[in-house]
Amino acid sequence: MGRPREFDPEEALEVVMRIFWQRGYEATSLNDLTDALKITKTSLYHAFGKKDALFGKAFDRYRNTLLSFIDPALESATSLEVVSTLLHGFADVNTKPGTPTGCLVTNAAIVGSEEAEPVRLDLIRGRVHLEAKLTQRLERAKAEGDLPADADPSALASMVMIFSHGMSIQASSGASREGLHAAVDQLLASWPRA
Repeated sequence: MGRPREFDPEEALEVVMRIFWQRGYEATSLNDLTDALKITKTSLYHAFGKKDALFGKAFDRYRNTLLSFIDPALESATSLEVVSTLLHGFADVNTKPGTPTGCLVTNAAIVGSEEAEPVRLDLIRGRVHLEAKLTQRLERAKAEGDLPADADPSALASMVMIFSHGMSIQASSGASREGLHAAVDQLLASWPRA
C-alpha cells in the first residue's frame, strides 16, 4: 500500500500558482516550489509531473478562478459593456489584495531560454485565442449596428489586449487599482459608438 500524499493538491496548486505569478515561469526553480510546499522533488513529480506540466495546471487554476469573468464579459449586450467588463476585470486581477501584482500570463511570458520556449508559445496561443474571440464579438457588434460602419474590430481587439497587458506591467511596478480603473474609464470614454 502506497504512502498517502503529503499535501492537498488543490492547496498546492494555489501556492504554486502564486509563486509562478510573482516570479514568472523561468525565474521559478523547482527548489522554490518544493520549499514552498514542504515536499520533495519526487513527491512534486508524482503529483504534477515536470515543471512545465505543473505550470500548465497552475495556469488552468488561474484562468478558471481569477479570469472566470472573461467568457461572461464576451456575452455582454454591447461592445462597450464587453470591453468595460474585460478591462475593469483585468485591473481588479492585477491589483487583487493578497496576491502578486500584475498578471500571471504577462509575468510568465517573459522568458528567454530554449527550455522555456514551449511555455511561452502556449501563453502566446492563449493570448491570440482570446484576441480572436474578442475580434469575433466586436465583428458581431459591428454587424448589429453597435459599432460604427468604419470601425475595425480586429484593431479594436488588439488595442484592448495591448492596453490590458500594459496595465499588468503598470500594476507590477506599483500602479494603484484606482489609477488602473481611471485609465480604463478614460479609454472607454473614447470607445467608438454607432
